[in-house]
Amino acid sequence: MEYTVKKVTIDDYDEIYKLWASTPQSLRALNPVDDSREGIARYLKRNPDTCFAAVKDGAIVGVILTGHDGRRAIIHHMCVHPDYRRLGIAAHLVALAEEALKKEGIEKVFGLVFKDNDGANAFWERQGYSLRTNLNYRNKSLNADIPTGE
Repeated sequence: MEYTVKKVTIDDYDEIYKLWASTPQSLRALNPVDDSREGIARYLKRNPDTCFAAVKDGAIVGVILTGHDGRRAIIHHMCVHPDYRRLGIAAHLVALAEEALKKEGIEKVFGLVFKDNDGANAFWERQGYSLRTNLNYRNKSLNADIPTGE
C-alpha cells in the first residue's frame, strides 16, 4: 500500500482527533486538556521534529506523537486507523520517530500501553520495547478536568 509520511502540524489536529476517535483504545487514552487543540499545539511547539503522520489519499491514517525532555523520550500517542493496520505503517512511524529522537541526542524512549490492549502490547514487543516490571507508574493531575486514571 502506498502512503506518504509528513511531520505533524497543528493544522492536522482535526484529522488526528478523528483518527484517535476511530478506536476505543486510543479514545480512552485522551484527556480534555492535554489532547485539546491547545494542548497539542503546545506539544508540537516543543516537539516539532519528532511527530509524524501517515497519509493515504489525503487522509491521515496513522500518527505518532513523540517528545522528550532533553534526556528521555516518550511516545505519547501512537494510532493507526483499524482499516490500515497490519500493513507496516505503525512500525514505519516508530522507526521515523526513533531516528528523529536519535538526531536530537536522545538514547532512550518509553511508552505507556494499557495492560488489556493485547494487540498493542504485542506490537511494542515486536518493536523491541521491553516490559518493565520493576516500576510503578504514578501520576497526579494538577487540573480537575484531567482524570487521574484507573
